[in-house]
Amino acid sequence: MSMVSDAYEYYDQRFRALTVPIAKVERLYDGCRWAEGPVWFGDGNYLVWSDVAENRMLRWVPGLGVGVFRAYSNNSNGNTRDRQGRLVTCEHLTRRVSRTEADGKITVVADRYNGKRLNSPNDVVVKSDGSVWFTDPSYGILSDYEGERAESEQTGCHVYRVDAQSGAVTIAIDDFVKPNGLAFSPDEKILYIADSGRSHDEKGPHHIRAFEVGEGGKLGKGRVFAEIEHGVPDGFRVDTQGNVWTSAQDGVICYSPEGAKLGRIKLPEMVSNLTFGGEKRNRLFITATSSLYAVYVSANGAQRP
Repeated sequence: MSMVSDAYEYYDQRFRALTVPIAKVERLYDGCRWAEGPVWFGDGNYLVWSDVAENRMLRWVPGLGVGVFRAYSNNSNGNTRDRQGRLVTCEHLTRRVSRTEADGKITVVADRYNGKRLNSPNDVVVKSDGSVWFTDPSYGILSDYEGERAESEQTGCHVYRVDAQSGAVTIAIDDFVKPNGLAFSPDEKILYIADSGRSHDEKGPHHIRAFEVGEGGKLGKGRVFAEIEHGVPDGFRVDTQGNVWTSAQDGVICYSPEGAKLGRIKLPEMVSNLTFGGEKRNRLFITATSSLYAVYVSANGAQRP
C-alpha cells in the first residue's frame, strides 16, 4: 500500500469541513488496464469494481486484499446496487444493463430501445422507486479495446429510464453528446448527468448538468451545474449534504449543491469514478486508470445500500 502526500487543494473554506487533512490517500491496488465503476457492499464489507479493458471485475476486502470477483464481465463499466441489494452492471460487450440476482443468476434489465441494440451502457443509478437510470454513450463500440467495434443502431447517445413495474425502456433525455456518470440528489429531486463529449472532440461538452425530476420520472429543463476546466467529468457521487464529488482529470473535485467549486483531491493518475463506502460511508473509494485508491473524508455518501 502506498500513500499520496499533499493531496488536497482548498478553493473554499467549506471544503476543510468535508475532509480529514491528516488522512492520506492510499493506493489499495495497482494492476488494472482501466479501472471503473466502484460499488460498495456494506452488508459484505467489500468493494467491487470493473477493469473494463481487461474484461473482469475485482473485489477488495479489508485486511484480505484483492481477488477476482467475475473473470469474464462482458467489459463491464459502471455498477450500482438496487434497493434489494442486487448488483446492477453496465456491460459494453453485450451492450446491455444486467442485474445479478440473489442466487447469482444474471438477468437483463435493458439491452434494446425500440427493438434496436443500445450503444454501450456506461453508468447506472437506481432510484428509490426501483426505476433504473443509465447512460448510453458510444465508447464501447468505438473500438475493440473496451467492447467490440460496431455501428450505432440508435439515433444518438441518450439517457434512459427503465420502469420498475413494467420494465419499459424510455428515453429520459436525448440532447447529450457523450452522457456519462449520473447521480440523484439526496432528496431525489435533482438528477445530475455528466457529458464527457470533449473526450473525442476538443470542442465537445465537459460539464455536469442538473435536471429537476418530476412525477413519473419526467425531467425538467436542464441547466449546467458545473463546467470541468481540465479533462472531462466521468463518474461522480453525492454526499448527504448534497455536495457533488466528481472525477476530473487527475483528481476529484467537490462542488457545493449550488455549484461552487469547493476543493480538489489530487491523484497521480486520471480518475474515472468513485463511490462512498466503509461502515459509515465516509471513505471515498476512487478508481483511476490502473489503480484503486481510498481516502477518509468528513462527508458521508448519500447512496444506499
